[in-house]
Amino acid sequence: MKRATGELNATLVVVTLVGLMAAFFFFVLWPEVKNIFVKDAKCSDAMCDRSTIDSNGMVDCVYKDDDGIKHDLKCVWKG
Repeated sequence: MKRATGELNATLVVVTLVGLMAAFFFFVLWPEVKNIFVKDAKCSDAMCDRSTIDSNGMVDCVYKDDDGIKHDLKCVWKG
């Protein structure tokens, strides 16, 4: 009986740790990753002005969304 209780405790610890790691990923890391994906998608659809390249390789871009509203962005110049 003692051995079964020890295995149950170990299983409970593993399940709890996996749940905590999943919660950390989905509530802390995933929103940031999603924002980066959305920004990259907007930058690939934006119109960029090559003459505004700064020292970090960023350019001023204008993105027009589905409603026709223009948004100013800073995107990486990809040549």
